[in-house]
Amino acid sequence: MGDELHHRSATTLARMIRTREVSAREVVQAHLDRIAATNPQVNAIVTLTAESALARAAAQDELAARGEFAGPLHGLPVAHKDNHLTAGVRTTFGSRSRADFVPHVDDLVIERMKAAGVITLGKTNVPEFVAGGHTYNEVFGVTRNPYDLSVTAGGSSGGAAAALAAGMHPLADGNDFGGSLRLPAGYCNVVALRPTPGRVPQWPAADGFVGLSVQGPMARSVDDTALLLSVLAGPDRRSPSSLETPGAGFATVHAADLSRVRVAFSPDLGGLVPVEDEIVQIVRSAAHRFAEAGAVVDEACPDLTEADECFRVLRAWQFEAGLGAVLDEHRELVKPSLYENMLAGRVLTGPQVGRAAVLRTTLYHRLREFLEPDGGGWDVLVLPTAPLRAFDAGIEYPDTVRGEHQGDYLGWMQLVYALSVTGHPVLAMPAGFTAAGTPVGIQIVGRHRGEADLLAVGKAFEAITGYAGMRPVLPGVE
Repeated sequence: MGDELHHRSATTLARMIRTREVSAREVVQAHLDRIAATNPQVNAIVTLTAESALARAAAQDELAARGEFAGPLHGLPVAHKDNHLTAGVRTTFGSRSRADFVPHVDDLVIERMKAAGVITLGKTNVPEFVAGGHTYNEVFGVTRNPYDLSVTAGGSSGGAAAALAAGMHPLADGNDFGGSLRLPAGYCNVVALRPTPGRVPQWPAADGFVGLSVQGPMARSVDDTALLLSVLAGPDRRSPSSLETPGAGFATVHAADLSRVRVAFSPDLGGLVPVEDEIVQIVRSAAHRFAEAGAVVDEACPDLTEADECFRVLRAWQFEAGLGAVLDEHRELVKPSLYENMLAGRVLTGPQVGRAAVLRTTLYHRLREFLEPDGGGWDVLVLPTAPLRAFDAGIEYPDTVRGEHQGDYLGWMQLVYALSVTGHPVLAMPAGFTAAGTPVGIQIVGRHRGEADLLAVGKAFEAITGYAGMRPVLPGVE
């Protein structure tokens, strides 16, 4: 059984542990064995805490022997994203300036996962200060895609997505500013949810109100993603923007009746961005699958023209506010593109920031009205997660898409960051494979604060496609 545990779902493992079919120690050891077999090729987990993980698993087994359990995630092993503070465990942010940093407190999401019974395995790789859609840094190197070791796993939660795909652990925490959960999920054939801002509270946070960056769950199925959301979500007074709805209600997802769902789709954000033909065809195929299941489907998209300006201004402003002093202090240790992006925030004017804030509200309302249920609007909007297949892991970013120059490392990510500024929840789902065999994902956008309905649609799509059940084959690994 140990050979099979690493591919079991989180919901299945949780049930097996509670019924004493398997122990927490067996589950943790199976995943440690899988890490030993696969991580040298993939480089997803960059700090490993095997000894303490086995010790905590033993303690949890003693609890279970008395009929007690630590929480809904009792005994489930997880390696945490390397920008999430994890008390007593090195947390580097992928930067040489933080290479030896060991925090004394947990981020709120880590605190909640531990309280729910998660067993910490270590940390997953990120780009430096989680900036960019490709996971590499000068501390730990490049994370590679388990489906093709020559290409990117995406970013910034690339280590988390690659570890999930390779079977290193069944759940993962991540954060999403401009696509950091959704891009790697799409490239690694896993599921991720960018929730409505405030659904998952954040602490510590320099700015608890802005909400452009959110934290959220990632897993190999919709059910597992919802299970982790049920632990991460819910109010906390340390987060001034946190929503009051308890998280427990998200734990169980019932698949939507797609014959009652109206699906809008757009392969290219309403013509705003270039997208390779292969990706367009996969998105159209996903729309066709919805239609075959009875959904009303048509090609449509709200006008998100100003999303690029809005995101770039607010991102630069927040980078300067949150990282300016740190990057100034360690300028010689950080990558030049990161420092330049921070400087772009330093020269912004008040009217520029004010216009971006107003645009953000405008864009929210355009999408809200597009998805308005009372006006006969759409229930969900379907888009690709990326405009091109997973690219060479040896480059920083693709400088062209379908022959169009991208300008900088943000350009090719507009499909995901355009949605960040709207504040709507977005579910990234497996949607197919390229001719080269690498995964392609779609984004399913739901109504503001409508995560439950969004997950239900995602579960129905998952059932009719079966892509989420596919696994990579790594050279020399069974």
